[in-house]
Amino acid sequence: MNRFQSLWMTLALCGLTLQTSAQITYGGSPWPEGERPEAVTMPAIDRATLAAEDAVTDRYKEAPWRFGVEHEMALNPVEHGVWTVERGHRVWRLALAAEGATSLSLRFDTYRVPKGGQMFVYAADGSDVLGALDHRNMKEWGGLAVGVIAADEVVVEYRQPVSEVEMPELRIDQVVQGYRALSGWPHADRGPFGNSGQCNINVNCPEGATWATEKRSVALIVQGGYSVCTGNLLNNTANDGTPYFLTANHCLGNPGNWVYYFNHESATCTGNNGPTNQSISGGTLLVNSGQSDVALIELSQTPPAGFNVQYVGWDASGVTPSSTVGIHHPSGDIKKICFDEDSPSQQNAGGAAVWYISEWELGVTEPGSSGSPLFDQNHRVIGQLYGGSAACAGSVNNGQPDWYGRFDVSWGVGLSDYLDPAGTGTEVWDGYPDGAVTFTNDAGVNITGSPEGVLCGAEQVTIEVTLTNTGENTLTSCMLEYSINGGATQQQSWAGSLEPFETDVVTLPSFTSQGGTNTVEVTVTTPNGVADENALNNTTTVEFTSYEGPTFNYTLTLVLDDYGSETAWTLKRLGQTLYEGGPYQDGTNGEEVTVDFCLEEGCYLFRITDSYEDGMCCDFGDGSWTIKDPNGVVVDTGGEFGASEQIQFCADESLGLFDLEGQTLQAYPVPTSNDVTVAWPEASGEACVLDALGRHILCESVRDTQTTWSTEAWAEGTYLVQWRSDAGRLVTTRISVVR
Repeated sequence: MNRFQSLWMTLALCGLTLQTSAQITYGGSPWPEGERPEAVTMPAIDRATLAAEDAVTDRYKEAPWRFGVEHEMALNPVEHGVWTVERGHRVWRLALAAEGATSLSLRFDTYRVPKGGQMFVYAADGSDVLGALDHRNMKEWGGLAVGVIAADEVVVEYRQPVSEVEMPELRIDQVVQGYRALSGWPHADRGPFGNSGQCNINVNCPEGATWATEKRSVALIVQGGYSVCTGNLLNNTANDGTPYFLTANHCLGNPGNWVYYFNHESATCTGNNGPTNQSISGGTLLVNSGQSDVALIELSQTPPAGFNVQYVGWDASGVTPSSTVGIHHPSGDIKKICFDEDSPSQQNAGGAAVWYISEWELGVTEPGSSGSPLFDQNHRVIGQLYGGSAACAGSVNNGQPDWYGRFDVSWGVGLSDYLDPAGTGTEVWDGYPDGAVTFTNDAGVNITGSPEGVLCGAEQVTIEVTLTNTGENTLTSCMLEYSINGGATQQQSWAGSLEPFETDVVTLPSFTSQGGTNTVEVTVTTPNGVADENALNNTTTVEFTSYEGPTFNYTLTLVLDDYGSETAWTLKRLGQTLYEGGPYQDGTNGEEVTVDFCLEEGCYLFRITDSYEDGMCCDFGDGSWTIKDPNGVVVDTGGEFGASEQIQFCADESLGLFDLEGQTLQAYPVPTSNDVTVAWPEASGEACVLDALGRHILCESVRDTQTTWSTEAWAEGTYLVQWRSDAGRLVTTRISVVR
């Protein structure tokens, strides 16, 4: 047993929990007992020269804070590392080492793995593990930036089943050697609060108690593995959770190579370290401008629910606030907060329109804080850190100023295109999903329960409204005013007890839908019997359609495979999307999803897609889709396709409730226990048999007027027989097999 294997076994026997680092991963663990090659060693670095450079640049915020040195490499599974066969898998391992490094991080300029392949990157001593990374981590630019591992030796481990013939395409083009502490990891120059000065204030100190919502938007940016900035998520007027991320223009390199760490903070006021296991790799630059030193990025993935992020609100009006707050990661440290109790002034600094903070009352910023948000007294973003000389002087504030690029100027150079996608002209917007507690008496309302899809004629409709206390006072009463299809305003009073950000669901009286478009508008008024202080969240509207003429009830049944996140579908008519679904969750092979369609007379286009371009069947589960008409007859089914497949079908009263051609096949005997014979309309076409789940039992060419099949190998149950002519005409029937 080698040293590596022995250490991992000791950790396991001691019941130690390994730290899991960074990025969205997909379960599993490495196999450290396998063969590990001799490590590829990084070149020596000149620490004295680096320290001299840092002594100068660390005084400024106009550039990212550096913690590592880039080593250009060209490492791939063909020429480097070792391949083995273990547990029915081909396994590739590559070891990388840099003596005395505080951390190592990798960049793949080529990252493409087949479905079923998994990659792990982990510390050689087992203290830090990243993975599994798989095909879902592939980026549009073709590579992948891997998060920082706190070790001076790491192992890259890739494995895939021996049955998978497609081999991975992997190339490491950059290894970053950390030479000073990042994120509070142990190092000689670490201060009492990680790497930042002693006068900084942890975000979870009592001073930051009222900023617990906004802090969840802020993330540490690790740029290419060698430097850091800060940024934050922004809400947009659609409240749709698009991961728009604000930072400074001067931080820019390639956002596709960045790793965005959320929730890296101490849980206490005195702690100096925090988790590093919630991050996103990669993003796309949308807007950047030197006029306000702004950059807007869309993250490559939406942060999962477990990250509990906040998309904060903003104020693009340019109105001078009465006070400001900054939340940031100084010098790559855990999350900090600073306060200025005075109004900032508008200035020009280095050609950029900025907010001038003359001095912080509590806390400061540092290099690494660059790009971090500036909040006004209403908890809305009004800028991002551009530069300045504020810093700690020992354990106290040095009394120097900072400059933040103005959000109102950024708004006019492109931010409005993304943050106000409908062009409403709104200049002030609150956060999502949680607004800030900035008003004494404020109630918000949102319609959370209403008809989905299209109603089949006149139906009883019930609307559910979620009432939220977005004020500081306990909400004990309010009035809900609503109108249906432009009719007279009706009222429904509410009474109860909601603490700030608590909610209650209110059900409005039911009504009968009308043919065509139905509109319901709800407004909340008089919270606690007084005027509402914030009108932005008072009104909500929903629209839905009810058919007037004859309708037909069709049903879509999806049987998901292992990778439901790759599956999505639409049902359209005349280019308009009527129904849509997906993506779904992974790991749900065999789970059924049923969707009912209410369709009026006409023809429809159903299209289903797979983002990995390998369909729903059959290598990674037995997924399928099936559409049935109102009589339960299968219109069409599938699942074995590449990127997509689509069908057209028609709902037409003149066709009755049969298939597209209005006729069925003739089969005998039915039911059967042995052989079954099916007569075809023509002696040319293709015949298929499908089971009750829509899976193909057989498909064969037809070159006769009838076919006889043995059913001895078929399970008892009902089967669909489809015949499709060479011209595309479809005819079906059902047969039953009994035992």
